[in-house]
Amino acid sequence: MEKRNLNLFLSLFIVVLQIDTILTDALQLTQDNYQDVLSKNKLVFINFYADWCMFSQQLAPIFHQTADIIHEEYPDVKFGRVDCENQQQIALENMISKYPTMKLFKNGKAMRKEYRGARSVDAFTTFIKQNLKASVVDVNNKNDLHINEKKNTIVAYLEGKNDAYQNFNKIADEMNEIADFIAVLGDASAQERHMGETIIFKPKKTSGESEAALTVALNNYEQLKQWVSDKANPLVREITFENGEELTEEGLPFLILFHKPDDIISIQRFKNAVARELLSERGRVNFLTADGTTFAHPLHHLGKSIHDLPLIAIDSFRHMYMFKRFDNIDVSGKLKQFINDLHSGKLHQDFHNPPPDTVVETPNEAVEVHQEVPKEATQEGGDIQTKYDPASQEKKTEGGSGSGQAPPPETVFNKLAPSENRYTLLHWRDYSGEWRDEL
Repeated sequence: MEKRNLNLFLSLFIVVLQIDTILTDALQLTQDNYQDVLSKNKLVFINFYADWCMFSQQLAPIFHQTADIIHEEYPDVKFGRVDCENQQQIALENMISKYPTMKLFKNGKAMRKEYRGARSVDAFTTFIKQNLKASVVDVNNKNDLHINEKKNTIVAYLEGKNDAYQNFNKIADEMNEIADFIAVLGDASAQERHMGETIIFKPKKTSGESEAALTVALNNYEQLKQWVSDKANPLVREITFENGEELTEEGLPFLILFHKPDDIISIQRFKNAVARELLSERGRVNFLTADGTTFAHPLHHLGKSIHDLPLIAIDSFRHMYMFKRFDNIDVSGKLKQFINDLHSGKLHQDFHNPPPDTVVETPNEAVEVHQEVPKEATQEGGDIQTKYDPASQEKKTEGGSGSGQAPPPETVFNKLAPSENRYTLLHWRDYSGEWRDEL
């Protein structure tokens, strides 16, 4: 019996040693060593977790195993773990709202996009190796210059690897997730450098943007970074299934242009209108374009199809509202009023409690979807007008509003938010500004 107990003890001891060996390559980060680790390593991949979180528990052995594999091949790459329950200041600095959250840090700075891919050794390894590649593609022969028209591209025409190149490379390290960076050097760039070194922004083909050039301040890191950021991360962004979770997690209502795949003109008109009227709304609303073929389901929810495009809608993460006529974006103040009526609650209020006028029009430029236009509706001057029926005000909707109209359709895009089947959600901000605890 004693021998059996001894063997059992030795077996457990060996397992503990093996676990300890695996854990050594994933650094436990605290307030004492966090900044030091970030500042001394070019690449640090951090898992923000909580011990009690089921998904964090499932991730832990995979994360440790990957750290062990990567450390053998790339000793300068560090894997780190932050116990957010015990290191709340670090969690706050990184705006952690769910467990686990994984972020990559380059040169001490967090990449703009957190890791949202598969949680496997192969996926993590591939992700790290991709980020170890040079952020800038150097071109020494003009025939080797190839630009991906499906991505935004920043091309620098430089004499060589001078100070401007070093600045360009540092910026590429921070922003290569949102754009491709190419440096055309030496004789290959001579023709473009006849007026001096220059940097060209080449937008992706379907963006509706125009090329832009910068020929000054190339040696000024901050100014160059701001210019690149403004171009590569524009006021109006495209929503895809790849970035939908990220955009939804920001918690801001969406103002979306649904367009046909090749309709660049409508995209440009929408961007011009947003830039002209809604700059003050940046940080309060996300301005987005959506390919109508990719997002056919939201269109169906709106009672529309690809043939009805272009159209503009708001998803407030509670309900959806349509801008009545797309062409009205060119009318001064119309788009701004649409947003103002969202913030004030007027879009929702007017739908359920239309003003008792002789003629009731849809509120401002908004149409709440899934409402049926009565047979008495008349078409005048392109506006749908409905004869006011006092009796209809006595009818009760499911919500008891008394308007007699169908209840507002529920949000669609909140379904792209981080899933409770993948994360433990700490807080989720309703559009009303209220926070609700998910735990």
